[in-house]
Amino acid sequence: MDELSVNVLFERSDNKKIETFAKNSKSDMVVDLHYDKVEANFEWVELMENTMRYLDNILRNPNRFIINEEEVVKIEQSKKTGVDSIKHLSKHTNLIQEINEKDEITPSKILNVNKEETYDTYENRFIYTLILTMETFLSTKKRDTITGSYLKDDKGVQYKAASIVGKEKISIELAIKTELNVKLNEKNKDGLSLAQRIEKIERQILDLKNTIVFRDLAKAHVQIVRPPIKKTNVILKNTNFQYALVLWNYLQEHFGDESKRDKKDKNYTDEGELRDFFDETFLLDYLALCTLNKDEYVSKYEKERVVKQVIQRIIDINAGLSEDELKDMVGEQFAIIKYKNNATNEGIAKIFRKYIDKYMTKIDSIKLN
Repeated sequence: MDELSVNVLFERSDNKKIETFAKNSKSDMVVDLHYDKVEANFEWVELMENTMRYLDNILRNPNRFIINEEEVVKIEQSKKTGVDSIKHLSKHTNLIQEINEKDEITPSKILNVNKEETYDTYENRFIYTLILTMETFLSTKKRDTITGSYLKDDKGVQYKAASIVGKEKISIELAIKTELNVKLNEKNKDGLSLAQRIEKIERQILDLKNTIVFRDLAKAHVQIVRPPIKKTNVILKNTNFQYALVLWNYLQEHFGDESKRDKKDKNYTDEGELRDFFDETFLLDYLALCTLNKDEYVSKYEKERVVKQVIQRIIDINAGLSEDELKDMVGEQFAIIKYKNNATNEGIAKIFRKYIDKYMTKIDSIKLN
């Protein structure tokens, strides 16, 4: 469109009619609002997803600790002797039973050393405790996925108005409503829903619990670690443990977090800016309806169009014409044309009266005869 239809509509309408409409207009508006926004914090999902491979690295290549179990037993019960056994015997000569002619020693008892490899290190127990914490945290937060994060925003308006222009009565009744119901953060960049992502994490946790390290620690009923975590060299310098520590700290800080909810329900009579907007729309609707009276509407528009064209023509011919000169020129021509029209009308009236008088005289003579 070359012009805004609303502007054209106002330009072509009768200003007096607009003023009368606005002056006599009365309206009522009722607003109904229902807003409900729930924001559940699911950033832990991404944090767990990003940490899984580092936990897997730790459990596939665990730290081991060698335990030496020392016990002095009778020589008949000794299964294996070594350097440590000889050193112990040299310090405890009372355990020597006899020395033969060949200087061969026969002890009555000897130190028995059993070396066992164990996964029961502080670092491994930290990872063991972290996995159990992840499982508990996920179970607690999983109920939030039933509703998830969502937004409901419903708005409704009931509008009634009436006005009078002359003998014309105008009225309007309007009901309008909008409904918005959306799930927030429903899918990640890979197209997985929140429920699918959590299900995947559950499977990964189960895989971690099935590793040899975790099963051995669980079987040994090792003591879980308590915060704060000891900053051992391994935990501080190993990349895998650094990621594990970040996840641990997050779970400890956010274990009790609840979903944020903003819920509002309002029903009220509006007498402010919103009703003013609708009042102006009511006027606009009325003016649009008035265009059905084509003759009245088009006549005013045509007059304005002709005037605009004449003024534009004068300006085009007299480019240096000032605003005051234009006003004087238009005023002067208006006076001349008005005088001519009046003079012409008076001449016509004189001729008309002359012939009417002759006609009436003729009628009177006929009646006398």
